[in-house]
Amino acid sequence: MKTKYILSACLLSCSMTAISQGLHSGYFVDDLKTRHTMNPAIANDQSYVAIPGIGNLNIKSMGNFGVGDVLFDNPLYGITSDKKKTTFMNPYITGATDGFKDINRIRVQENISILSAGFKAFNGYNTVELNVRSDVNAKLPFELFAFAANQENRHYDIGEINVAAKSYAELALGHSRQVGDKLRLGGKLKILLGIAEGNADITHVTADLQDANRWILNAQAEANISMKGFKYVSETKEYKSTGSSYTRVKDVDVDGTGIGGFGVGVDLGALYKINEDWEVSAALLDLGFISWSNQMVARNDGKPFEFSGFHDIDVNDKTSPTGMETQGHKYSDQIADFYNLKDKGDQGGRTTSLLPVFTVGGKYTLPSYRLLSLGLLSTTQLGKFMWTEARLSANISPLKWLDGGLSFAVNTYTTSMGWVLNIHPRGYNFFIGMDHLLGKCTKEMIPLSSNASLSLGMSITW
Repeated sequence: MKTKYILSACLLSCSMTAISQGLHSGYFVDDLKTRHTMNPAIANDQSYVAIPGIGNLNIKSMGNFGVGDVLFDNPLYGITSDKKKTTFMNPYITGATDGFKDINRIRVQENISILSAGFKAFNGYNTVELNVRSDVNAKLPFELFAFAANQENRHYDIGEINVAAKSYAELALGHSRQVGDKLRLGGKLKILLGIAEGNADITHVTADLQDANRWILNAQAEANISMKGFKYVSETKEYKSTGSSYTRVKDVDVDGTGIGGFGVGVDLGALYKINEDWEVSAALLDLGFISWSNQMVARNDGKPFEFSGFHDIDVNDKTSPTGMETQGHKYSDQIADFYNLKDKGDQGGRTTSLLPVFTVGGKYTLPSYRLLSLGLLSTTQLGKFMWTEARLSANISPLKWLDGGLSFAVNTYTTSMGWVLNIHPRGYNFFIGMDHLLGKCTKEMIPLSSNASLSLGMSITW
């Protein structure tokens, strides 16, 4: 079944690296130099220059299903099979689809700081950054997994399958300053250089399996790619039953690399110190757009595929309507119309928006022990792949050159524990942390769930 191939492609696309603004577990750690990535109003007491490439590295994956829901121990291992692992599509797995949700989501994010610096000037604190960011999102309905695993004789309303990816570089110039005794405001202007953006949508997906001799499959598929030098590679094939020709996309090709689009973005933030114990903050990040120079479109014809069985087959007759070869050619042609994408060419430029992020935070410093504080941070990413999180953290600064914290979060995908360690002796700063502790992994160190996180950075300070 081609549905299994579609499912495999969606799962494989999620292994791509993808937008993470920063280490949320470190939002309330006062001397973490990169906190301005989560709120541009936040300033540092020191100036810094990040070590190129590793000054601020954030990699994060999130989801409500993972490898542990797809791969299982093979019940036939050592009996009729030499494979230790099998997939949920194995008919000998009991409850194979129990781990999947109504809507299964996964995202992979990456933010690499190529250059970053912060310094005091112009009556405030200023930052300069050059970052490379990417984000991959996928939404897969439960019925897709149920159909792939069971293919029972019933109606499957699979719905929509969505996969989207975006990658771009940003040059960000930030400034924050104190306004009165209690309020601090900040903002960033970002020049965006688009590398690639694409989305694949398979909609109106249904499957009617009345019996072994009657299947009706429906789906409309479209892929949109914006990337300099990108093109679909097509080939010409012949319909088996008529001998006429059709074209289909068989591969893709990228002729060189470069900037595929330009855009502008802004970050806005504020901090308000209520008193010595309480502080509140808010930020609106990634308001902006990228205008792409091309939009390469491929789509299928949206024709249904109906298999009604082989009837009155004459094995020896290759020309009559009842001949096996004739009927086989008829179904082969229907399948070609059903799942093959056709290159629709460059549809011209398009403009896409960033995925805005809204954060609200509150911090309480214990009056009896001012080296310890508690923080609550709410983060919401808007758009088609909306995500929200509430994170409670405890932060401590036991030494002048050492601080860190622990956190607990509940988000759209899961619950998680996080931590951060920030080491900052004179002239140097190093931090490392996770927003999600790494759980059980395969022997190849692939997390069984789709939730994992790692952030680290090194800087020179003065």
